[in-house]
Amino acid sequence: MPGLLPTPTDWPRVLLARPTAKDPADLDVAVRNGAFAGLRRAVHELGPEAIIREVSASGLRGRGGAGFPTGEKWRICAASGLPGQRRYVVANGYGADPASGTDRYLIERNPYAVIEGAAIAAFAVSAGEAIIAVRGEDTEIVQLLDSAIGSAEEAGFIGPDFLETGMELTISVRPVQGAYMLGEETVLLKALEGKRGQPEQRPPHPAEHGLFGQPTVVQNVQTLAAVPWIVVNGAAAFAAIGSKGSPGTVLVQARGAARDGVAEVPLGTPLREIVALAGPLPQGRTAKAVLVGGPSGGLLPPEMLDTPYEFDALRAAGAHIGSGSVVVADDRACTVDLARLLTRFCADEACGKTIPCRIGTRRLSEIAERVTSGRPRPTDTQLLGDLASDVVESALCDHERLATLPLTSAMRYFPAELEEHILRSSCPAGVCNPIAMPATALAASPAH
Repeated sequence: MPGLLPTPTDWPRVLLARPTAKDPADLDVAVRNGAFAGLRRAVHELGPEAIIREVSASGLRGRGGAGFPTGEKWRICAASGLPGQRRYVVANGYGADPASGTDRYLIERNPYAVIEGAAIAAFAVSAGEAIIAVRGEDTEIVQLLDSAIGSAEEAGFIGPDFLETGMELTISVRPVQGAYMLGEETVLLKALEGKRGQPEQRPPHPAEHGLFGQPTVVQNVQTLAAVPWIVVNGAAAFAAIGSKGSPGTVLVQARGAARDGVAEVPLGTPLREIVALAGPLPQGRTAKAVLVGGPSGGLLPPEMLDTPYEFDALRAAGAHIGSGSVVVADDRACTVDLARLLTRFCADEACGKTIPCRIGTRRLSEIAERVTSGRPRPTDTQLLGDLASDVVESALCDHERLATLPLTSAMRYFPAELEEHILRSSCPAGVCNPIAMPATALAASPAH
């Protein structure tokens, strides 16, 4: 797993604010460092309605990628159904992106923040059960969370009559098997129900009709881990961190030739500063593209590095926060081939429920394969754009909407490179085969 990257001393910490314990499941150490202080205040001072108002006022948005306001989701869930109806809280710690370990890093370092955040959410929406979903193969994470939950229940922070509230709160770990699609909330709920992992038409949203048909709050583990800090320090303190439209911090995995690690980054930080965390490029190399958002992210050129790393600005630029992955590619990379590879991954991971996604993403992948293998057609640029638009406009879930981003962002920011492939059957980077390498690239090649 990646380590923690050094960051500027003036960057605030929320998710990683507590000192790292030798044993992350050691409850005594965690409590001395502030664990469950937020839950105590939430239960004994605030109450459900005030908690939701505090979270709403903080501006906390879901860290799973979509950025939906957390307080609004809780309000809808609390108001849905009948009084006394069963409700659930689901913490998504699956970490669907195979190239990003941010969620796992958080759980390994601070499991009690996730447990406490889930408990506060459950209390706020009157849910009697919270589930933390993780990868089935991550047995160490399962054992860590099981141990931490057991200690918290034994101490009375959760379980029957938790904190002498007269209510019961059960928190459990659920290892799930699946694939990239489990990052989508309705797919995760299907997996937890033991059903085929495919998205559902919305509305109704899970906050109204979720797990087993009951109102359900589904949040990324990073979202829940921020809640105890908000309850202890106040909504205004959280809202003062980051940008106005995207307050707080988020975990980012920055990857370059020199470094690969996790950093807690204030939202709104220029992308350039995050790229710098990955270290310098090899001597003589220059940055060509930055992949922001994981396999379904956007490829941004160096001139876009002043873009703020926050939900709305990245979306406008043709990328998204997604899994929190930021990967730097130097001038040896071919953006067309990189977009092809990412599109192929998204097509392979599609669940197959809708025809535009099942067939459309596959056709995009096939066209890109044709372009990079020396068999382009003059109309391929138009065809890629039209097909990508059709897939997005008919999308059922975010996987389908975002699967086109690698190609559309490459077409938007690197049109000359795509044109070389299609009109001249040439790869300027000398990556694609059997396309002939231009003489200029051949002369610059290290082998020559």
